Amino acid sequence: MNLDELTIVSVFGASGARAGDADYAAGVAVGRDLAANGFAVATGGYGGIMEAACRGAAEAGGKTIGVTAPSVFPGRVGANPWVQHEIAAVDLIERIRIMMEMSAAFIAMPGSIGTLAELMVAWNLAFVAPLSAREFGPVIAVGDPWRQIVPELITALSTDGGLVYVVDTPEEAVAIAREQLPAK
Repeated sequence: MNLDELTIVSVFGASGARAGDADYAAGVAVGRDLAANGFAVATGGYGGIMEAACRGAAEAGGKTIGVTAPSVFPGRVGANPWVQHEIAAVDLIERIRIMMEMSAAFIAMPGSIGTLAELMVAWNLAFVAPLSAREFGPVIAVGDPWRQIVPELITALSTDGGLVYVVDTPEEAVAIAREQLPAK
């Protein structure tokens, strides 16, 4: 798989979601809709929403990438079965860096502290991009808890809230990606 030929959207989300959960179904939907619109999907490569997004994309005929961190998660053996191309990062910092560099947009689904870290890095990179005349793709947060957290951070940190789209559904997230990015 030649990653340079793809328009990649990173999807972040909880590792604990399971098939049958609403969050897992939302992950499948975002992956499916991204693939249907010509985007490749990158995730952390493991279970939960990461698996769901890869599953949705793969079932829709799309490309999937999993950026795993084997040394951090030695109990997780390899990427989920829906990952077509695995990249093994040395640690979490490298994992996030790889995903930020390869992706044209970022979608944070419901998650935990890891998802929050990924969202914050994407948001910060969007904030500093104009300082170096760089473009940075859309940062999109879907549903709770982002409806509560993002506005609180905007106020508490006096930061630019226009850099993060907060939406209710995967479909709205994909619509923003589709409007702002050309798919390859």
